[in-house]
Amino acid sequence: MEIDRKSFLASLGGAATLKRMSDEAKADALEDQMLFQLSQASASARSGEGGHEFPTAAEVDEQVETLPYRRGVGSLFVNPRGNVKKLPPMPATPTLVDFFAMRFAGTANHVLQSANLAKRNGMSEEIILACLLHDTVQAMIKVDHGWWGAQLYEPYVPEKTAFAIRYHQALRFYEDKENGYEYPDLYRRMFGVDYKPEPYIEATYQMVRKHKWYIYPRQVTINDLYAFEPNVNPQLEEFTDIIGRHFKQPKEGLGFDNSPVAHMWRSIMRPDSPL
Repeated sequence: MEIDRKSFLASLGGAATLKRMSDEAKADALEDQMLFQLSQASASARSGEGGHEFPTAAEVDEQVETLPYRRGVGSLFVNPRGNVKKLPPMPATPTLVDFFAMRFAGTANHVLQSANLAKRNGMSEEIILACLLHDTVQAMIKVDHGWWGAQLYEPYVPEKTAFAIRYHQALRFYEDKENGYEYPDLYRRMFGVDYKPEPYIEATYQMVRKHKWYIYPRQVTINDLYAFEPNVNPQLEEFTDIIGRHFKQPKEGLGFDNSPVAHMWRSIMRPDSPL
């Protein structure tokens, strides 16, 4: 498929933004653009026959066997543009900042922009931290990333932060215009214009909607970004004070503190291990 370079650059915020992005982030953005163009081509083919701008859920399902990888795999484990590359070795006692620098490249720009937006919008530090961390687990796995992400961070962050990370995944499928959240077009492209969330997502949403902490995961979805914000390039250093105040860094290093989730950090650290 030939990519419309002008449209691709515009969706990212221009050539300057593209230069600042990691190879993993570029690959993810390229995949989104390819899916978008595929959905547009499908809509054009159906013009005059009730065609629509976005693919149906059935059409998204038909794309499964057109890809050499499964879309739920984490960005560390696949490169849709070619071969993966060797990763730099982690320090003996790795910190969260080390993981951002050496393993979270595929999601770092996105979560930094989300945290930056949350900070500008006057969110609490617990929610700014949730925005900073909410998609980083996608380095390992994308399926149910809200639950995976909350599990990864739960031993180290405030309870409200973990709650916000866990349930932002379910809430993102449900509009809440009163609080400033509209269903993003990105999901119409990714899941299909007629997509209905799985029953467990619906049940989770109904539970969280009645919860006293509902607003916390909702604030993550409000401050989430579904495209790169032009001319904005926040750096992790802008959030190190918040990390220092609210992230309980183990002295042994993440992955070596014998916590219930240490194996998850080691999996992100060593994605080339065959067993």
